[in-house]
Amino acid sequence: MLRKFGHNLNSRRFGVKTLSLVAVSLFFAGLLVSSGLNWTAPAGAEHPVAVVQASADQQPVTSPFTALAKELTPAVVNIKVTKVEKTGSPFPNMPQNPFGGFFNHPQIPENRPVQGAGSGVIINSNGTILTNNHVVEGAKEVTVTLADKQELKAEIVGRDPKTDLAVLKISATKNLPAANLGNSDQLQVGDWVLAVGNPFGLNSTVTSGIVSAKGRVIGAGPYDDFIQTDASINPGNSGGPLFNMKGEVVGINTAIISGGQGIGFAIPVNTARPLIPQLLEKGKVTRGYLGVNIQTVTTELASALKLQDAKGVLVADVISGAPADKAGIKRGDVIVAFDGKPVQDSHELPALVAATPVGKEAPVTVVRDGKEQQVLVKVAALDSDETASDEPRQPAQGKWGLQLQDLNSQLAKQLGLKVDQGALVVGVQSGSPADEAAIQQGDVILEVNREPVKSVKEVKEMIAKAGDKDSLLLLVQSEQGKHYVVLKG
Repeated sequence: MLRKFGHNLNSRRFGVKTLSLVAVSLFFAGLLVSSGLNWTAPAGAEHPVAVVQASADQQPVTSPFTALAKELTPAVVNIKVTKVEKTGSPFPNMPQNPFGGFFNHPQIPENRPVQGAGSGVIINSNGTILTNNHVVEGAKEVTVTLADKQELKAEIVGRDPKTDLAVLKISATKNLPAANLGNSDQLQVGDWVLAVGNPFGLNSTVTSGIVSAKGRVIGAGPYDDFIQTDASINPGNSGGPLFNMKGEVVGINTAIISGGQGIGFAIPVNTARPLIPQLLEKGKVTRGYLGVNIQTVTTELASALKLQDAKGVLVADVISGAPADKAGIKRGDVIVAFDGKPVQDSHELPALVAATPVGKEAPVTVVRDGKEQQVLVKVAALDSDETASDEPRQPAQGKWGLQLQDLNSQLAKQLGLKVDQGALVVGVQSGSPADEAAIQQGDVILEVNREPVKSVKEVKEMIAKAGDKDSLLLLVQSEQGKHYVVLKG
């Protein structure tokens, strides 16, 4: 038993020594692996060790925007203004605009100094800066802060409220970094863009996104043609540049939708480019003028006018003595081309006419009684305060969602209507009381609250007389005949 026990003892001693050596070896092996020593395996070593070695030598991955951001931010400036204004909308020229502005100031008592902030982009090394009109409109003093924190007083050289553009000038002691203007017509939906500005006073903020849409009409003015982007834009970005991936300015950031995310709008640089020389030289923009009120030709109007396609613009009115009147353009004509360029809708013609040199004789193609003919119009200068002509008709009363125009015997005949007086419905806002009451384009309003009306003016007067009432009773002439309709506000 003892021997057996002794044998067992010897065996146990050997086992303990062996296990101890193994444990010590594993312990040091563990230390070696976990210590992170730069140990290289001999030839034929397992692959994972080689992977660890390679990853340790890799360079950090950089964004394609890094170099662009570094190159472009020096050309972007912060604009601070001091103005005296009454309490109200930060968009004084767009009081009913549903889109958020870029002035970030509280409501204060009347005629008190207020501070506003925005952005701008240097477009010439001599200190010429492009920004938004609403950033500097009414400003008593403008201060520009450069990327290097230098502050300089700026002069407002020129403003154009119709496109919401303005040009400033600063006096610098050295050549300034200037951005290059690109070609916004070459932009495509899906292209990457960078927005640079000073949102909420955070200088030199760079955001990225894509072009979400082009040619957006948001109701800001008669020459709407906005680039929509999902690059983050916030109060303070207004007037700042939108860059393409070549580092070129393709837009001037202008508007956002209040409460919306990823929906911002920029003025195409091709809209700004031809205006800059005029703003620098004259301080304002002189535009061409025809003297017509127009509306887009819808499918329904095209059918009523016996047109092959729903394209062009319907002349709703001609201003007496204006170039269009002198050239023989008549109410009810459909303009399908101007100066050799096709016209698709009511937002294209104003821009084409505005860009035409004053005094030029431009051919205008119209469809009258189903036949095309051409007239020659000598383009005149649009007065700076002209707002009615060469623009689409606007709603007569926004609350009810009706877009109206005067009806006369000639237009009634063109449209095959059984009445020749009243207010013709040429547009109905989706979701409005008029839309819910099933009023349609081509209907004619004959009465408002049991009072006869013969014009848009009389409709407006009757609506004003109704005050804050939450309903209107209309007598409407439609294809089905005369019937009463109740609009609920």
